[in-house]
Amino acid sequence: MTSPRNHDDVATPRRAAAPGAQPTPPAGPGVPSPVRDLMYGHFHASALRAVALLGIADHLAEGARTAEDLAERSGARPDLLRRVLRLLATHGLFHEDGSGTFSLTQSGRPLRTDVPGSQHAAVLMFTDEMFRSSAEHLTHTLRTGEPGFEAAYGVPFFDHLAATPPAGRLFNAAMASRGDVDHHIVSGYPFPDSGTVVDVGGGRGGLLRELLVQSPGLTGILYDRAETVADHLLNAPSLAGRWSVQDGDFFVSVPKDGDLYLLKNILHDWSDEDCLRILAALREAMTDGTRLLVIDAVLPDDGTPHPASGLDIVMLSLLRGRERTAAEFEVLLARAGFRLNRVVPTSALPSVVEAEAI
Repeated sequence: MTSPRNHDDVATPRRAAAPGAQPTPPAGPGVPSPVRDLMYGHFHASALRAVALLGIADHLAEGARTAEDLAERSGARPDLLRRVLRLLATHGLFHEDGSGTFSLTQSGRPLRTDVPGSQHAAVLMFTDEMFRSSAEHLTHTLRTGEPGFEAAYGVPFFDHLAATPPAGRLFNAAMASRGDVDHHIVSGYPFPDSGTVVDVGGGRGGLLRELLVQSPGLTGILYDRAETVADHLLNAPSLAGRWSVQDGDFFVSVPKDGDLYLLKNILHDWSDEDCLRILAALREAMTDGTRLLVIDAVLPDDGTPHPASGLDIVMLSLLRGRERTAAEFEVLLARAGFRLNRVVPTSALPSVVEAEAI
């Protein structure tokens, strides 16, 4: 009798080769193999997390160091640390010279905590146990529709963040670290020179701060949950008197009388039904002709490979949201009383979906 299989352990039937087709030889040790790279992926992510937690990039800020020196500074074992850095060097984050000395490359620079555009907090968030556990339940998600996070933790993702302060702080820090993206958004879209901008679900206010700095004639309202806006980023002296903070639930209501409304990385978190609730609250606050900017990744309508496909699986695993195409945004917005005017790409992952209340 054979032992019962795990549900995930399903044999894949062999496909007959097409007539005249030559069999594809297996990839050798030095030949790139997408399958091999993907199946080792969680080890690569774990290596990235380890060097972030050990602060290796910060230790290399002033120049190259040996593995022994880095190990002494970080509390690691030199022989083991060398092996991890060697792996990450294959991704271009570190460079090892012939003498066994490691340096930080330009690609690895965002691992530092003290540079503009630092991705240190984002690395710690996306490699955190709550993200790994969510991904491990992906097969369950595909079969049931339940996000892997809810299968692992028993509660929705944002409820967990609200009830678990360390997780909430990690999430907020990671979101606030994307200042480089905010710069690309503000540079890539023709924002008005005057008026009041309402940043709905704006987190700690990174995008609003960037916008107010670049457009001195604007004023802004930051709107999000009380525990989030309590740690906002708008206290710069140059912005004095040009902003206010309000807390509330964007499923229920949003501030009225704004000239321009922003939804950055909000709609992709939610199902169509929940998005319609958010958009209904916005439409109630907006007068005809007021613009709404939905700032999210926009997938190609023709299925062309796109970097946001990875983010789409994050949404699938953690939440009930999704990345959408321009056509899907158009339908969604129309159901809520908006007309999609145009999609403006930026030099970062998100695009600006410009809509108008009708």
